[in-house]
Amino acid sequence: MLKTRLVDRFLDDSYSAETRRHVLPLTTARLTANACFRFAPPFLASISDDFGISLTRLGVALMITELAMGASPLLGSFVDRMHRRTAMAGGLLGISAAAVVAAASPNMWVFVVGILLISVSKFFFDIGLSAWVNDHVDYERRGRVIGITETSWALGLLVGVTVMGLVASQTSWRWGYAVGAGAVGIMAVVIGSRLDPHDVAGSVRERDAIAAAMPRRGYLVFSAMFFLMASSQAMFVTFGSWLEDEFGFTEAGIAAVAFGLGAFELLASVTSARRTDVWGKERSAIAGALLIVPSGLLLAALHTQQVPGLVMLGLFLLGFEFAIVSLLPLAANLIPEAPGRGLGIVLAGGMLGRASMSVVATAAYDRFGIDVPAVVGAVMALGMIASLAAFSRGIRS
Repeated sequence: MLKTRLVDRFLDDSYSAETRRHVLPLTTARLTANACFRFAPPFLASISDDFGISLTRLGVALMITELAMGASPLLGSFVDRMHRRTAMAGGLLGISAAAVVAAASPNMWVFVVGILLISVSKFFFDIGLSAWVNDHVDYERRGRVIGITETSWALGLLVGVTVMGLVASQTSWRWGYAVGAGAVGIMAVVIGSRLDPHDVAGSVRERDAIAAAMPRRGYLVFSAMFFLMASSQAMFVTFGSWLEDEFGFTEAGIAAVAFGLGAFELLASVTSARRTDVWGKERSAIAGALLIVPSGLLLAALHTQQVPGLVMLGLFLLGFEFAIVSLLPLAANLIPEAPGRGLGIVLAGGMLGRASMSVVATAAYDRFGIDVPAVVGAVMALGMIASLAAFSRGIRS
C-alpha cells in the first residue's frame, strides 16, 4: 500500500505498468550500490591511516581506478547487447563481491582493486538501469523517472553511508564495507527474481544501430560531465579530512554530516524529478551548476567556521545533485539507437574528471587545506556551464 502511494505521487497511469511496478525496487537496489561506491571518500583519512600512507598517495591510487574506467564507452556498447536484468543483477553481484575484496584488503593495492571492481560493476548496473528506463519511458517524460531513481544517489549517502559509517565508528571501515556488501547482495537476488527475464536485450538490435556514432555536439555534453564530476570530486575526497583536521570530527561525526548532506542531495533529487522535464534538461543542469559556484567560493572563505562551512558544503552538493540528475537523461539520449553507448561515452568524461581531481584535490588539501579545492570546484562548475551553454546554442542553430 505504501509503495503504491509513493509511486502514484510521482507517476500517474500514463506511465507503463512495468515502469510503475519496478521503479522503487530498482531505486532501492541503486541505493545500496551507491552506498558502497560513496563510502570511501568521507573516510579517506581513516583508510589512509590504516594503511600507513598519506592522503595524497591514496588520491593517486583513486586516480588509477578512475582512469581504468576510461573503457566505459566499450562497456556501454557491451551492455547494450545484454538483457537489462542480466546487466543489473550481474552488476549488483559484482559490487557485493568487490566490497568484500575492499573490506579484506591487506594493503592499499588490493583495496584499489576492490574499489575499481565496485566502479566497473556499478557501471554495468547503471547502464543497464538507464537503458531499461529508455526502453520503457518516452524521452519527454524520462526526466521524472530518472529523477526518482537518482534519489538513490542522495539516499546512498543519507542512509547507506550513514549506516556504514556508524558501523565503522564502532568497529572499523572494513566492517562498513562488509555491511554494504550484504545489502547489495540481497538486492541482487531481489532484482534477479522480479524483472522479466525476457525483457529488452540489446542483442536483438541491428548491428549498425549499436555502432551508431556519437554526434559531434554530443562531446560538449562529455565536456560538461567532465567538469561537473571534477567539481564534485574536489569536495568528496576532501570534506571528511577537513572535518577531522579542522574541527576534530570522529567517524561517527562524519557519518552524521553525511546524513545531513544526503538530506540536501535528496531535496535536489526530488525537485529535479518534479521540474526537470518542465524547465528543460539543459537549463536545469546549468541552474544546478550556478549554485555550485558561489557555494564553493563562500566555503573557501568560511572554512574555519563550522556551521557556515557545513551549510556551504551542503549547498555545493545540492547544486551538484540537481545538475547531475538533469544531465543524465540528456546524455542517455545522445545516441537514441544505443543509449548505453552514448551514456557510456559521457560517463567516461565524468570518470576522467573524477580521476584528475582525485589527485589535484587531495594534493591541494595536503598543502593548503580545504579552501583551494573549494575554489577549484567552483571553477570546474563554470566550465560545465560554458560547455552546456555551447551545446544548447548548437541545438537552437
